[in-house]
Amino acid sequence: MQRRAFHAGLLAAGTLALAGPLHAQRQPQEGQEFRRLAKPAPVDTPAGRIELVEFFWYSCPHCNAFEPLLEAWSRRLSKDVVLRRVPVSFRPDFEPQQRLFFMLESLGRLDLHSKVFRAIHQDRQPLGSEEVILDWAQAQGLVRAKAQAAYQSFGVTTRVRRAQLLQDAYEVEGVPALGVAGRFYTDGEMAGDMPRAVQVADTLLMRVREGR
Repeated sequence: MQRRAFHAGLLAAGTLALAGPLHAQRQPQEGQEFRRLAKPAPVDTPAGRIELVEFFWYSCPHCNAFEPLLEAWSRRLSKDVVLRRVPVSFRPDFEPQQRLFFMLESLGRLDLHSKVFRAIHQDRQPLGSEEVILDWAQAQGLVRAKAQAAYQSFGVTTRVRRAQLLQDAYEVEGVPALGVAGRFYTDGEMAGDMPRAVQVADTLLMRVREGR
């Protein structure tokens, strides 16, 4: 299976599910629970800050399940850690949802981020095309013309391209996945489940902080 061949078989495998028990705290094993990037990925954070990247796709049920854990984790991260969410595109039909995220970001409305997951996974709204996305945005109180201008803007197009480059730099295999400081990568398949992936990422953040 090609790296971007994201199909029902991957979902059915359940390797990224959150149902597994929390692993006992232990030192993560490089090459098993995480990997070090052969070439550092670009980071957007200034000196003295550590970038933590979550790669996700709105229609992924495992990303939806991970969102509450990520929110809780983000509230206890050290102040030197900057969480950056990056929507992936394994196929061309993922792009509308990439644009949806960056549209919300450009409009300063990432407060609607969790509502996108709810719309897709609870309300069964597909949100897979521009028109449907704009209908949803308007229903959330956004001015449709402004939302459309942002969705189609050069700035959003640029962010979509940069997201693809970052996804490639980290060699993302599936979602949800985590990147640390442009140096390390882990996901639920490598770690065993996403709670363990969070533990692994916490350890990697500590290593970066200590200069290791």
